[in-house]
Amino acid sequence: MRKNRITRQKQEFSILALDDDRLMTETLESYFTASGYQVTIENDPLAAIERVRTGEFDIMLLDFLMRPICGDEVVRRIREFNSDLFIILLTGHKSMAPPVQTIRELDIQGYYEKSDRFDQLELLVESCVKSIRQTRTIQKYRDGLADILECVSGIGSGNMEIDALLDKVLEGAQELLPCTDTVVCVDLSGFGEKGAALPVVCRGSGFYKKIGNPQAFLKSHTCNGLLISEEDGKTSMSASLFVEEFGSFGMMMVLTESRPKQEEVQLFQVYARQMSITLSNLILQRALHLRNRELEEAYASTHSLYMGTIDAMRKMVDAKDWYTRGHSDRVSYYAVKIAQAMGLNEAFAERIRVAGMFHDIGKVGIPDEILRKNGSLTETEYAEVKEHPSLGVKILSSISSFSDILSMVEGHHERFDGKGYPKGLAGEAIPLGARIICVADAFDAMTSKRSYRGSMSLEEAKKELWHCKNQQFDGKIVDVFLRILEEHYDSFQKEMETLIPETTLIKNVGGES
Repeated sequence: MRKNRITRQKQEFSILALDDDRLMTETLESYFTASGYQVTIENDPLAAIERVRTGEFDIMLLDFLMRPICGDEVVRRIREFNSDLFIILLTGHKSMAPPVQTIRELDIQGYYEKSDRFDQLELLVESCVKSIRQTRTIQKYRDGLADILECVSGIGSGNMEIDALLDKVLEGAQELLPCTDTVVCVDLSGFGEKGAALPVVCRGSGFYKKIGNPQAFLKSHTCNGLLISEEDGKTSMSASLFVEEFGSFGMMMVLTESRPKQEEVQLFQVYARQMSITLSNLILQRALHLRNRELEEAYASTHSLYMGTIDAMRKMVDAKDWYTRGHSDRVSYYAVKIAQAMGLNEAFAERIRVAGMFHDIGKVGIPDEILRKNGSLTETEYAEVKEHPSLGVKILSSISSFSDILSMVEGHHERFDGKGYPKGLAGEAIPLGARIICVADAFDAMTSKRSYRGSMSLEEAKKELWHCKNQQFDGKIVDVFLRILEEHYDSFQKEMETLIPETTLIKNVGGES
C-alpha cells in the first residue's frame, strides 16, 4: 500500500464506484474512504446513471463488463448530459478493455486492470484530482476577473459621497473572496481636500464595522504592496492603495477563516490595484474637478488595467478547454502574416493583430457546457454561440482605442457568400480585416485537436480552404494564405514555438496532447 496516501483533504472530492459485484464496490469504498475521499457505491448501472444526473460527483470508477448494460454504454449515456465527470474503467483483464478509439470518443480518463492491490488505481485517481484542481483554479480566475470588471463598471461616479464609494469597494471584496470582515481606508489630504472634516476615511464590515480613530488605524495598518498575516486562528490580507501620481493613499484589508488559496491572493492583488486606480480617479473628480488633460492621464492608467484584465479574460476563454489553448494567439499570428503578404501597411497589421487576439472574447458570456459540448449543438445552443461576435463588440466598445477593430471582431464569422452571421454580409461588404481573420480562424480550428474530434493534416486543411473559396472565404485571401503556407509553413511553426510556448502546434496534435 502506498505510504503517502491523500488523507488531509477529507471529503474534498467525491467518487461514485459502480460494479455489479458488491464485494468489489465495498472494497473500493473502504480503500478510498480511508484515503480521504467521499465514496458512494452502486451495483446497478441504470441506477448509477440517475445518481450522476441528480448528484454531484467528481470521479467515477466503473466496471466494464456488467448487466444489463456494459460500462462503455453507461459512459455514453452519461456523456449526453455530463461532460465534466472524470471516468476510470475497471477491467478484469487487459484484453477486455474497450478500444482506444472508444476511450477517446467517450472522454474516459483511463482504465485499470483489477487486482488485489489498488496502488495503480490510486495513482489514476490522483491524476484526475490534479486535473480537477486545475479546472477549478481556471474557473476561479475567470469568475473572479468577471466579478472585478462588473464591480468596476458599477462602482458609481465622482458625484457619490466617499462613504458610499468605499461601501461599494467593500461589497466587491466580499463577492470576490470568502470573507465578511473587511475594511478600506483612504487619506483624502493628498487629493486636495484640505478642508475635509476627516482627511482619513475608513469604512468596514463585520469585525471592522466601528473604527474609532481612522487616522491611527490607517497608520498602524499601512503596508507596502501585499501583506499576509495570521492571528487568533484567522488570516488577514492587506494591500496598499497606490497609484504612481500620488503614491500610497490608503489600504484595504480582508479577514478570512482559513489561509487563502493562491488564486484568491492573486485576485485580491488585481482587485486592490483596480480599486486603487478607480478610487483615485473618482476621488479626484469629486475633490478637484480635474481639467480634461489631468482626467485623460488618470484614465490612461485605468485603460491600461482594463486591457490587462480583458486580456486575462481572453486567455481564460482559450483555457476553458485544454484543446483551444493558444487559439487566439495563433489566429492573430496568421492574420498578421496574411496582411503583410497582401502588402497592407503596418498600422493595419497592428490593428488585425489586436483584433485576432480578442476575436473570441465574447465567448466569456457563453456557458461552459455549450462551448465544451462533445456532441452536436441544438438550435438554441447554436443561437447562443452565434451571439459571441456581438458580445465581443459590447465588451471591447467600452475602450475607445478598440473602436477601429470592432468591425473585424464582429464580422469574423460572416461568409463571402452572405450566409454567415451576425449580419449576413457578403463579398467586400464584409470588412477586409474580418475576412482575413475568418480564414486564419478556420485554418487554426481545422488544424487543432478538439475534445469532440481530431485535427486535420496540413494538406487536408489547405484542400478545405481551396474548396470553400468564394463561398465561406474571400478567394483572393485564400490564395495569398495558401502561397505563404507553401513557402513559409515550417518557419511559422518555429516562430510560434518561441512566441506562443503554450500553444499545441500542428505537428504535435496528431498524437496525444
